Amino acid sequence: MFDSLLGLAQDPGAWTALIALIAMEIVLGIDNLIFVSIVSNKLGPGERDKARRLGIGLALVLRLLLLATVAIVVQLTQPVITVLGHDFSWRDMILIGGGLFLVWKATKEIHHNVDPNPGPDLFDRKSMAMTFGSAIVQILALDVVFSIDSIITAVGMTDHIPIMMTAVVVAVLVMLLASGPLAKFIHANPTIVMLALGFLLMIGMALLAEGFGVHVPKGYIYAAMAFSTVIEILNLMSRKAKKGKSAKRS
Repeated sequence: MFDSLLGLAQDPGAWTALIALIAMEIVLGIDNLIFVSIVSNKLGPGERDKARRLGIGLALVLRLLLLATVAIVVQLTQPVITVLGHDFSWRDMILIGGGLFLVWKATKEIHHNVDPNPGPDLFDRKSMAMTFGSAIVQILALDVVFSIDSIITAVGMTDHIPIMMTAVVVAVLVMLLASGPLAKFIHANPTIVMLALGFLLMIGMALLAEGFGVHVPKGYIYAAMAFSTVIEILNLMSRKAKKGKSAKRS
C-alpha cells in the first residue's frame, strides 16, 4: 500500500487529478455550506458554532465512509424502477428527495421572513421548532445527497481512492474554516439571508431536474449565484455609504 501511495505522489497526473478534485469538492460544498449556515443560525448563539462544527465533522466521516464503499455508491446509478417509461436509479430518487426537501425548507423560511404575522397555516407549526438535534439531522440528511452526487462525479475523474479521500478532507477543512464567517455574515445581513434562501430554492430545483434526467450545468448555477452575490454586496456598500453620509450631516 505504501508503494502505491508513493507511486501516486510521483505521478504528475495524480497531482492534477487531486487539484481538480479539491476544486470540484470546494465548489460543490458551497451548496452545503449555505444550508449549514442557515440551519445553524436558527439555533441559539451558544449552539451555532457547535452545530456547524459537529455537522461538518459528521459530514466528513460520512463522505469517507461512502468512499470506502465506492463500488456500492457507483451502482446507485443503475435503474431500479420505471415510471411512465422513465427509468429511475437510487441516485435519481435521492436527488429528488433532497431537491424536494430544499424547496420545502427554502419556501418555509422565505414565508416566515416575508410575512411579519404568519397565521396558523401549514408553515406555522410549533412542533417543528428548531432544536440542536433536528439541526444536526437536517445537515446530515442533506449532506448524504450532496456527498453521493460529488462522489459519483469524482469517480469519473479518477479511480484512485486515496486521491478522492485527500480531496474530501481538504475540501471539508475549507468548509469548516469558512462556515463561521459565512454564517455570521448571513446572520448580520437580512437581505443576504433572503439571497441565500433563493440560492437554496434554485439548488433544490436543480436537484429535482437532475433526478428526473434533465442535466443542468452547475456552471450556470454558480455563475448566477456569483452575479447575484456581487450585486448584493454592491447594494450593501451603497447602503453603508448612504448611512455614513447621513451620519455626517446630522
